[in-house]
Formats: sequence, C-alpha cells, structure tokens
Amino acid sequence: MHKLTGALLAAGSAALIAGAALAGMPDYIDGWTREEMAILASLSLKQLPPAPKDPSNAYEALPAAVHLGERIFADRRFSSNGAVSCASCHQPDKHFQDGAPLGLGVGTGSRRTMPVVAADHSPFLFWDGRKDSLWSQALGPLEDPAEHGGNRLAYAHLMQAHYRKDYEAIFGAMPDLRHFPKHASPAGTPLHKTTWNTMPESARHDVSRIFANMGKALAAYQKTLQHGESRLDRYVEGVVSGDQPSLQILSPEEKHGLRIFIGKGNCITCHNGPLLTDQHFHNTGVPQRHEKTPDMGRYAAIDKVMNDEFNCLGRYSDAKPELCEELNFIAAADHTTKAAFKTPGLRNVASRPPYMHAGQLASLEDVVRHYANAPASAAGHSELKPINLSEQEVRDVIAFLHTLSSPIVQRQ
Repeated sequence: MHKLTGALLAAGSAALIAGAALAGMPDYIDGWTREEMAILASLSLKQLPPAPKDPSNAYEALPAAVHLGERIFADRRFSSNGAVSCASCHQPDKHFQDGAPLGLGVGTGSRRTMPVVAADHSPFLFWDGRKDSLWSQALGPLEDPAEHGGNRLAYAHLMQAHYRKDYEAIFGAMPDLRHFPKHASPAGTPLHKTTWNTMPESARHDVSRIFANMGKALAAYQKTLQHGESRLDRYVEGVVSGDQPSLQILSPEEKHGLRIFIGKGNCITCHNGPLLTDQHFHNTGVPQRHEKTPDMGRYAAIDKVMNDEFNCLGRYSDAKPELCEELNFIAAADHTTKAAFKTPGLRNVASRPPYMHAGQLASLEDVVRHYANAPASAAGHSELKPINLSEQEVRDVIAFLHTLSSPIVQRQ
C-alpha cells in the first residue's frame, strides 16, 4: 500500500470513529460541515487512546522504574565528560527538546533532537525509525560518540556505585563488577572495543543486561510524559458539543488556517489523529545539509533496527517473538524509503523551532512555504505537490499551528 494512501485511510478511519460521536448533531456548526466536524473531532486529545503496552519492557509500569528512570534522565555522570545528561537535549522547560538545529552533546550530532513527549505511541523511534521501542531508543545516545560519548561498562559501574539498591529492587541482583575493567564497549573507541572483545561472553552479557535495564527505566519515565490540553482541543470540544462560548476560543484567522490544514493544504494527510502525525516516514524534499553525502533516512535505518541487539526480538527483550509485530512485518527498504523521515507530531510545534530532521528550516513560515512550493528532493523522490497559498493563507496556517500549544503533563 502506498504510504500516502495508507495515511489517508488512517485519517479517514480516525475521523469515522470520531464522527460516530457526532450522531444527532446539526448539519453545520460554526461553518463546519458534519464531515469536517468528524475530522476535527479526530484531532482532539480526548480521542487519543492509552499508549500500547510494550511487551519488550516488563518494567515500564512500575513506579519504582519511573522514579529510577527520572533520576538517570537528569544525571550528567552518564557521559564521557560528566556534563551531558538526557535532559541536556530533552530539556523539560523546552518541551523536552533543545531548540538547536543539531543535537549538542559531547559533540555535534547530525540531526535535530526529537521531543520525547508522547513518543510511546510511536512504533519506531528517531527521525529514521532505527529503534523499535522507547527503551532501546534511550540506549542509542548513551553510546553515540557525539551525544553522551560514554561506554557500556562505565555505565554499569556507575549504576552499581550510585543506584544499586534502586536497581536491584526492580531488576534483581547485580553481578559483581569489581574485577571488570573500568571502560569497555562494543560501540566505543578502538581501545574500548578491544577490551570488550577480551571479556568473557558471560561478562559482556551481564554488562549489556544492566545497560538494557537502564533503558527500560528511562522508558518507564518517558512514558509518563504527555501533552496537556490545547486551545484547539477546547475549540473542538465546543464544536462537538455545540457550546457557543467555546466557539470563540479560536480567532477567525486561526479557524481559516485550520480549514486550510484539513482541506486545501492537505496537511491532514500526514499530520492526522490526536498527535497530528501518522507515525510514518515520508520524503518531503527537505534540503539536505550535505548534498554530496545525502542522509537516506528510513532507507538506511531498516537494517539497523533489524540487526539491533536491543530490538524486540533480541535477547534483552521481555517479549515473546510473536508479539514483535512491528519487526515481524516491517516493510523492506525500497525507493519510497529513500530520504524519508518520520512525520513529527505537531503539538507544541510553535515552541520548537527550528524544523525538519536537521533543523534546515528556521521558522513556521519557512515550513509552510516549503510545503506550498514542494521542491524536488535532492535524494529519492518527494511526495509533495505544489499548493497555491496566498500570503494571507500562509499567515492563517501559521496562526492555526499556534493553537496547538499546551503544557506538558506527567501522568502518574
């Protein structure tokens, strides 16, 4: 099935479900038809179901794991220079992102920091989907030389030195690490790799088990981070209920921008549902930072997630193989996945410049004009078609996007 066709069907299904709640309503409310009201209702945060349980993480619902994960999230000792934590890039006061074009850890990354709020609804993580769970995603930056830059064995020693009691209360007894080297990793420096390869397989497994459990605690914490209600949600509730005062929550310009978003602009094709994302990967002709070495996005990530030792089918997963449906039925890399990147959710989008997978576009105006102009892709083929938007329509779409701002809430 073509990706856009699938996205449209998903949007249509969501609207159909939401539309069931509109039975008995007038044909028009605030200028919206019944069909349009069904689409609006599908965008409401109230339509967001609970995130699916992750069968590969048996600890994600434990309050003790949430508490441990929150402490690790803010602990800068888990980095090669002792100055970088998960919260360095996923900053709570910036909607759990950093506002930088490229992630800044112990070095400079190659892509924009993605928000982690409501990421538990996504089957694949990161811009290219190279991870298949929150806990596996949390491990990637820890060993990335440009992010935390640390190594697996050093992290295990830190866990034993500072979090042993809390760790063992959740995951059981830690192995004795006193006779292990201080630094080693299969993904570190040449010296770290050499040291790792000299360790017995059972020792490497023990260390990797601690590392995997760090990720599971981090995922338990991240799963509590959710979006609060926005002005759009309150307006949609007013439309659905027919509450006249609530219909004044959005300005005429914002309502016009919303109308373009779900109609002429075709934004709803990919930015649909309560999180305003189809959770799929698309080539939208976003400029490459390095045209001679283009970022191939999803195309290059499928092998990575299938061969990841920390995926749902791996030895550190808590899932039975038949429950790993995303990996068991993953689509193969083909021309449609070249330079394709994940559709980001749009909640709080106005607070998160710059935009795109490597911060290539500085403002919402740049983004709207990019989609209207639909430039050709430097790698692969863009799915976009040009859209004729007037200057006022561009401003109104931007005004609508500001209605998606809301506080971040921590679900207990």
